[in-house]
Amino acid sequence: MAVAKPANGSISKNSTIDGSTKVSSTKFSDLLAFSGPAPERINGRLAMIGFVSAMAMELTNGQDVFTQISNGGLTVFVGTSVVLTLASLVPLFKGVRADEAAKANGLMTSDAELWNGRVAMLGLVALAFTEFVTGSALV
Repeated sequence: MAVAKPANGSISKNSTIDGSTKVSSTKFSDLLAFSGPAPERINGRLAMIGFVSAMAMELTNGQDVFTQISNGGLTVFVGTSVVLTLASLVPLFKGVRADEAAKANGLMTSDAELWNGRVAMLGLVALAFTEFVTGSALV
């Protein structure tokens, strides 16, 4: 299948597992669109890191999420967010798509990463809400 490539290089050609050719955009606006490949995956990855970090800090220091954020956690969060976002966008700009690996069998698939991210997002919100209502750390 021949693919016309625009001068700005916004289209990449990917081979799928079944041998067919898939065309995907590498434009910044397409990658970060509401239904694009980046937003949910990046937010899920950040939520997974955030949930594990928040629980680890609660277990070691006994501080709730809001105290962690006010004691310098915001700087760490912003730094982690920037690094993880850039690391997630680089393969997308090269035309690599995680959804191609979703057809793989096994425990560690692209779909599993999305579901783990969704659960982590809910867990982080539930943790913050529970600590806000009770006024203390969960652990």
